[in-house]
Amino acid sequence: MRLAQHPNWWSKYRMMIREPAAEFLGVAILIIFGNGVVCQTILSMNPAVAPFPRGDWLGLNFGWAVGVAMGVWVSGGISGGHINPAVTLALAAFRGFPWKKVPIYIFAQLMGGLVGSALVYANYIHAIDIVEGGRDIRTLKTAGLFATYALDYMTNVSAFFSEFLTSAVLMVVVLAMGDTANMAAPPGLAPLVLFMLILGIGAALGMETGYAINPARDLGPRLMTAMVGYGGQVFTFRHHYWIWCPIMAPFLGCLAGAALYDSLLFTGKDSIVNKP
Repeated sequence: MRLAQHPNWWSKYRMMIREPAAEFLGVAILIIFGNGVVCQTILSMNPAVAPFPRGDWLGLNFGWAVGVAMGVWVSGGISGGHINPAVTLALAAFRGFPWKKVPIYIFAQLMGGLVGSALVYANYIHAIDIVEGGRDIRTLKTAGLFATYALDYMTNVSAFFSEFLTSAVLMVVVLAMGDTANMAAPPGLAPLVLFMLILGIGAALGMETGYAINPARDLGPRLMTAMVGYGGQVFTFRHHYWIWCPIMAPFLGCLAGAALYDSLLFTGKDSIVNKP
């Protein structure tokens, strides 16, 4: 009797976790491609790691764009393919996404970032050892393969503005992509639109801060680096840079982008701007 009931129990349990599981896997896929292309490109510049470099800045942008597209492809039909806490928050604030789901989605996204980056770290650990000079040496030189760190000449305000701007652009295009009164992406082609969007953001605006534009993309891998030996330096960099630039700026940027799009262009009744 118990065996007969088990499939039904598992089916109900799976339906309960299906949406957060989709967000978890979507972010994990994003990070596997994104952190993976950074590791391959940067680590291969060391002649002791590879006989010739295996990538460049354009390749990095393509890798992240593929990661976002594949992450949304995996999760889009199940959870909506947010794969970004800032997008989740903006949709809850402006488009009626259930607030009760927000903490669950964000936690799943964060864990996806952590697990995805851990898999990439395990894959490239020997090359990282060579670049660092040993298994017991871990510095920000390779921590930057996983989380974002602004270029030295960037001021705190400029770094914040860069992430705010790119996140606002991201949210405007995400909302336009789903707006049936505008030029909504045809069914199934949202990943292609997002591929072009992330490729464009990286190619045009990504140099200065590494274009996190996604708190889970940065904090998940940052937590992973702290856990595997990089320690507190990943959090104390530039007086806790990780809080205000790759986390707060994307949240505020996506909220601003959503407010701008809904105030100026969106006519649907599912926005708080247009509700009676």
